[in-house]
Amino acid sequence: MTISGFTMAKNAAKLYYPWKQAILSILPIVDEFVVALGDCDPDDTSRLEIESIGSDKIKIIDTVWDIEEYPRGMENAHQTDIAKSHCSGDWLFYLQADEVIHEKYLPEIKKRCTKLLDDAEVEGFVLNYKHFWGDYWHYHNSHKWYKQEIRIVRNHPDIHSWESAQSFRRIPGFDGLNYRVQKGAFNLKVAAIDAEVFHYGWVRPPKLMRDKNKALDIIHKGKDWVDNQQKHKVANYDYGPLNRIAKFEGTHPAVMKEWIEKFDWAGELQYSGKPSKARPPHKHEMLKYRVLSWIENKLNGGNAIGAFTNFILLPGK
Repeated sequence: MTISGFTMAKNAAKLYYPWKQAILSILPIVDEFVVALGDCDPDDTSRLEIESIGSDKIKIIDTVWDIEEYPRGMENAHQTDIAKSHCSGDWLFYLQADEVIHEKYLPEIKKRCTKLLDDAEVEGFVLNYKHFWGDYWHYHNSHKWYKQEIRIVRNHPDIHSWESAQSFRRIPGFDGLNYRVQKGAFNLKVAAIDAEVFHYGWVRPPKLMRDKNKALDIIHKGKDWVDNQQKHKVANYDYGPLNRIAKFEGTHPAVMKEWIEKFDWAGELQYSGKPSKARPPHKHEMLKYRVLSWIENKLNGGNAIGAFTNFILLPGK
């Protein structure tokens, strides 16, 4: 059995993505790691970060992003598919540039991949998620944050990244253009792995969080729309009061140690009080979602109620 790791990014370094740490986190259990590296800005150091790993497992594929050809976030899926197409493993382990795996989960992940290699019904695996917010000691367990997602798929040509690269679909006869296709796009049948993805996409200095959201808005909504939004040019990101979300008491992946030591924006965060009325409320601050989250966490064992899922979970696998 072989496993390929893969990811994609553009300007990951300047937008404060821990993507070197993401790659390092699963490098011990993969036979290769394919990186689709977009046409980064001249001041971005993403390539240097990856080259500094010094592993012959890593393969860099240079790409050019085209958000006119692939609008509404679909360039993310297109770039993911490019990386996937260069993978040779039996299983393909996808990590986005802000997703890191704790080393304690690596044996179980490899064990599950080995055990179900010959079970043709299993098209992939879902992992659990821990979404950090603002700093490295607070995370979301609210209704509006997905609790599981597909991150390992079989190396099959009909399996493609989907929508804005959050998940995967089986799309026979895919045209290679419409990554938001609904008709003829089938949910994958998956097994679960008792392991977590540590998602750091919402942990940045407030200015860089603003810049990252602006970059994502350009990909999803276009540069003209972004240029008309003065909020992207004025205010740094406001995470809101962190005492209203869960406190993290565990350990982070070892590869994140030096990255976390760079944390220096505590003075820009709000640790108590009420949300600012100068901005729209975050979804997790809205009363209806707070009530739903309380019911899920206190009365429903942490299981989501009526949440959308991108997969078919196979019982007993």
